[in-house]
Amino acid sequence: QVQLVESGGGLVQAGGSLRLSCAASGRTFSNYIMGWFRQAPGKEREFVAAISESGGNSDYLDSVKGRFTISRDNAKNTVYLQMNSLKPEDTAVYYCARSRTGDHKLERSYDSWGPGTLVTVSS
Repeated sequence: QVQLVESGGGLVQAGGSLRLSCAASGRTFSNYIMGWFRQAPGKEREFVAAISESGGNSDYLDSVKGRFTISRDNAKNTVYLQMNSLKPEDTAVYYCARSRTGDHKLERSYDSWGPGTLVTVSS
C-alpha cells in the first residue's frame, strides 16, 4: 500500500540544474533501497541511481556519474536526485522506486513505482 510521488521536474536549459524529490508513504521507508530510473520517448526505461537503506552506499549510471547525486532523508521518507550540468540527452520521465532485494540496477527488483516526473533539457 506504499505510494511514491515524484516532484521537481520541469524545463531547464542545458547546463542547468534540477532537484527531484520522491515522497514515500508508510513507516518502513528506511528498510528499502531506493532507486531512480528514467525513460525517454521511444526508448527503454534505464537505471539512473540507487541508494542503500541508510544512505551509506550509492550507485549510478556511468553517463551521470559526477553530475547527479542521490540522497535520502529517512526522517522525511524522501529520496532526492540532484541533477547538475544537465544535457539534452537527460530529457526523460524520471521515476522513483523501492526495492528490498535483488540487483538494484534491474527494474524487476523494485516493487513500487511513482507515476514519474518529466524533465526536459533544452539546447
